[in-house]
Amino acid sequence: MDYRVNTTERPERGDKSRRRRNRYYGKVILLCIMIGFCILALIEIIYGQEKLRLEQERIALEEQNAKTLEALEKEQEDGRSVDTVQAGAEDASADSAEITNLTAVDTGKANEAAASEGTDAGSTAAQPEAAGNDEAAANAAQEEEKKYDMQIVFMGDSILDNDREYDGVAYLISKSCNAKVYNLSMGGTTAALGEGETSDYKQWDSRCLLGVVNAIVGNVDPGIFDGYKAGELMKECDFSKTDYFIIEYGINDFLSQIPTSRYLADGETRQEDDEHTYGGALEHAVRKLQNNFPDAKILLIAPHYCQFFSGETFIGDGYSLDFGYGTLIEYARACGYVYDQHRDENVMLYNAFEVSGIDAYTADDYLEDGIHLTSQGRRKYAEDLSRRILKDFYPEE
Repeated sequence: MDYRVNTTERPERGDKSRRRRNRYYGKVILLCIMIGFCILALIEIIYGQEKLRLEQERIALEEQNAKTLEALEKEQEDGRSVDTVQAGAEDASADSAEITNLTAVDTGKANEAAASEGTDAGSTAAQPEAAGNDEAAANAAQEEEKKYDMQIVFMGDSILDNDREYDGVAYLISKSCNAKVYNLSMGGTTAALGEGETSDYKQWDSRCLLGVVNAIVGNVDPGIFDGYKAGELMKECDFSKTDYFIIEYGINDFLSQIPTSRYLADGETRQEDDEHTYGGALEHAVRKLQNNFPDAKILLIAPHYCQFFSGETFIGDGYSLDFGYGTLIEYARACGYVYDQHRDENVMLYNAFEVSGIDAYTADDYLEDGIHLTSQGRRKYAEDLSRRILKDFYPEE
């Protein structure tokens, strides 16, 4: 009988043990992978919900702003209707409207005075008192005007037109510089004439920068601005008293694919005339204002850094996106070129693209949609401009 041990059994058992361990480790690894995928999915869901929440908040804020603007416009229309009916309060209402249109300073007091005088006018016995109130209101308005250190006229697009009262750039500057302000800015406008718009004064209907300037100097009918806040203020302003004309355009010129200039790098020229180019429009505006108001300073504001989106998709920024006439920074440089031609002629420059601090790193803080300024951005923007104006107005300090 052969009592030798079968040596093949132990290796076979070792192989089975290793296979069991391998299967176990494989299951553990698979489980870990599945857990990892679950964690990633959970992160994606949380991120998506947060993104959706932020988008909903943004939409809600836009709707709230739209309702607020609509309510303010309705309130102004109702106020004008009441003023028309209450003939005895016309003078006081005009004074109140002037204060409201400038910077909304003491609006509540002006409205209370207008309402009080309207009530007095309804009584024949109270007419002498109402007349006295009217005269007092007129004197108060004149006294208020004497307190201003300077007069500033703003011309621009929605960067200056948005949030006109209490948080807008023009209003903040009016407070910092103690300035009487006329904000003739209109959202969506360009500096240059758009495609198909004529430069014939008799047929002029464009609300661009050149339209505003030509209306100021009397070349075109200011009636083209009826229905706009700029049109109301244009009728009230004595432009000969202006210390600073502030011009801010460029972003809409870029988005509207308006050329920066007629002149090309190779020495050739475009077919467009100067008034249909961004740089040419700025040049025409500066010359017209200088010829008509030689004592006023002109402050040019170059477009600031922007980020552009198609829906939620980022398509480029002020350094990269080009519609065929240059990137946004090239429009800023075109503004700088106009300044260089007139820097010794009472023309100043705020190169917002390069010195405002608005860039890719601060865009979330200063830009609400990649283009328009947040409340923080408007404050920063206004502070920079106010410093430049005050330093120029009080050079000895």
